[in-house]
Amino acid sequence: MKHSCLIIDDEVLAREVIRTFLKHDHSIEIVDEAANGSEAVIKVLQHRPDIVFIDIQMPGMDGFEVIKEIWSHHQPFVVFTTAFDQYAIRAFEVNAIDYLLKPFDEIRFHQSLGRVKERLSQKSQPRIEELVNNLLREKQSKGESYLERILVKETGKMYFVKTSDISHFSADGNYISVYTAQKTYTIYESLGSLEVRLDPSVMVRVGRSNIVNMNYITELETYFNGEYIIHLSTGDKIKWTRGYRDNIKAFLTRMN
Repeated sequence: MKHSCLIIDDEVLAREVIRTFLKHDHSIEIVDEAANGSEAVIKVLQHRPDIVFIDIQMPGMDGFEVIKEIWSHHQPFVVFTTAFDQYAIRAFEVNAIDYLLKPFDEIRFHQSLGRVKERLSQKSQPRIEELVNNLLREKQSKGESYLERILVKETGKMYFVKTSDISHFSADGNYISVYTAQKTYTIYESLGSLEVRLDPSVMVRVGRSNIVNMNYITELETYFNGEYIIHLSTGDKIKWTRGYRDNIKAFLTRMN
């Protein structure tokens, strides 16, 4: 089954990149292109494509305004393409499937396209927090710093929590409890995938289910069999298990 696609970007080269990446995918048919927002609205309503790749910053009418204009008439699966990451949360709030940071390579593009195809088969939209955390993961994979904030959801709202405000993480099945001095939040991710995105000089894995912020450790109490009980400044106590005993070196090095 073929899916129709519309490419919207004011830069000719940017449209050419996407066209080239789609060249050998016979399941996608490019029905048209648009170079500005006003033209985009007309062509989306004319072709009613399944997928739209759209730049955010364009002259006249930006990508968000285009989506707002068409949404009551046609709701394609949207992938935003832009050189700026400050629009990420807003992009996902308007039901974007993904958010490609320019310059993106062919591997990243096809990861996004695969996600779109999966959603097309399910006819469902993704969770916003899932996609923003994917964006944060992508930024780190490009050599940027470790996570400084994590997206959390509470009572229908989403916002960022600074990792420096997090005392520890505790995993239970397919979700993680995120503890701060004020509140506890829940995110849906594996502890392993989270661990690699955290600064190991600050966040240390102390057990199969726990990661602790070393800045919150006030005392290590000897337990037995080489294990310890960690006392945190928040009043919480967590066991440092034998399997992760080597990680104590990171804590001791930091304290010296």
